[in-house]
Amino acid sequence: MTGPAEPFLYDRSGGRYPIDKPRWRGDDGSPLMVSALAGIDRDDVDTGERSQWRYRAALPYRITHHVSLGEGCTPLLEANIGGADVYVKPEWFNPTASFKDRGTTVMLSALRDQGIRRVLEDSSGNGGSSVAAYAAAAGMAAKVLVPSSASEAKIVQSRRHGAEIELIPGTRQATAEAAIAQSEDIFYSSHNWHPFFLQGTKLIAYEIWEDLGFRAPENVIVPSGAGSLVLGCSIGFGELLRAGQIKRMPRILAVQPENCSPLARAFAHGSAEPIEGDWQQSLAEGASIARPVRGPEVLAAVAESAGAFETVTEEQIRRATQELAWKGLYAEPTSAMAAAAVPGFTARGLMAAGETTVMVLTGSALKAA
Repeated sequence: MTGPAEPFLYDRSGGRYPIDKPRWRGDDGSPLMVSALAGIDRDDVDTGERSQWRYRAALPYRITHHVSLGEGCTPLLEANIGGADVYVKPEWFNPTASFKDRGTTVMLSALRDQGIRRVLEDSSGNGGSSVAAYAAAAGMAAKVLVPSSASEAKIVQSRRHGAEIELIPGTRQATAEAAIAQSEDIFYSSHNWHPFFLQGTKLIAYEIWEDLGFRAPENVIVPSGAGSLVLGCSIGFGELLRAGQIKRMPRILAVQPENCSPLARAFAHGSAEPIEGDWQQSLAEGASIARPVRGPEVLAAVAESAGAFETVTEEQIRRATQELAWKGLYAEPTSAMAAAAVPGFTARGLMAAGETTVMVLTGSALKAA
């Protein structure tokens, strides 16, 4: 009887690469993924660990020394949002006040183990401040490219952690392109490209499973720009399903701003690729990504979960941000998109009464004041 196959990295053309060597994309230029893992059960959860590293048995290989600031273990709160009873997971309880810390802690821990000492990131804010903080904790140098239009509070946070900041004029896409150009000289630890970032974000699925008494919700509502949270939920709940710990995949209900919705538009038209368009900037700056690197994978993940996309207007985002604040939930506009989409998902019959729905609020409004 053979044991489980050793995990590996793979690209879109089928190329395979060692799991423990530093690499951020395939030889074909496509983003990498980790091969399917078997998942873990409740006995594998290290309940003595007060961070998301309690689920480290679910990672593809053993990281010798993990770089942690206490990320994960965020609350699960009951709330009525948009007329629906849901559970809210406020991710601003993470160390740098966004869900990005879940991916960064695993990504930078793996890279430090692999001998990388200087990293490059591009971000509209939350990803950059997260990489800056964890690089500082790991004793690594970091350079962050940021759109010149990004929130000043997020830029200040990255600078305070000691990162070198370069402001890039133009769109969020222009910043991503500038980072790829600079990746010849410094290792690109992109939260959108690096496969281990997704291995960190997938742990939110394990945490929701434990939060709900080791069961899965029927629905998970997430904002989507590049789609790392969509893919994290897909990977994590997929592993739990393979491990026999849940009975079915939750529906992944993803939200994009109408001003920049290449994934939602593609999903509506049955396209396997994000749709190009004359996209505009949105209040939801973290989701204003015109060319999501992992677009085909994100679209497939939503479809395979029997999920859906919803788009929301700028006015809906404004209103939802205020309505959440009136409930004591100080969410940035990118997060508030999830709340703004609830009436639309409900009207489409995707959130039925009596179902368990978890809404992920990805970041704090303190960083987008």
